[in-house]
Amino acid sequence: MTKGPKGRSLLRMAAAGVVAVGATAAIAGTANAAPDSVWDQLAQCESGGNWSINTGNGYHGGLQFSPSTWAAFGGSGSAANVSRAEQIAVAERVLAAQGWGAWPSCSKKLGITGYSADTSKRVKASAPAASAPKKAAAPAAGGYTVKAGDTLSRIAAAHGTSVAKLAAANGIGNVNVISVGQVLNLG
Repeated sequence: MTKGPKGRSLLRMAAAGVVAVGATAAIAGTANAAPDSVWDQLAQCESGGNWSINTGNGYHGGLQFSPSTWAAFGGSGSAANVSRAEQIAVAERVLAAQGWGAWPSCSKKLGITGYSADTSKRVKASAPAASAPKKAAAPAAGGYTVKAGDTLSRIAAAHGTSVAKLAAANGIGNVNVISVGQVLNLG
């Protein structure tokens, strides 16, 4: 089921409220997202803007996911067979874990470097795409799935660990960037 523009606007307003609450608490690690317009530009570069493309090159959908990346970040079936919104949701998790380097050619060509919680303002990436952390191994029992409004510091405190240890255990290079749906290894 896809959401119309009105549903997305309400969802964005709710997400903005969560980000605002997290920002006023001044706690690092609030989940954030790139605006839809950036994903549309990236899809235009990656696939000619065809969100249901399957050309047989091993990559699928508008953002050209490999099947292994698609599955590792919560996608089911093939990216070519799901909605644009579902592809963007998975892409947000990929972005949080791998940065824009997950789309090296097009992100460089388009000059995409990152977004702050205020998605209308560009910010410099904290590390070059070439040194983006590799995906951490799947968490053992006791993993934690990030929910809207979570921060890395709150998750660490609730599980008796430090932000630094939690970031290291999950290959997180920027403790200010976690993504809703991301599964964290608590070890």
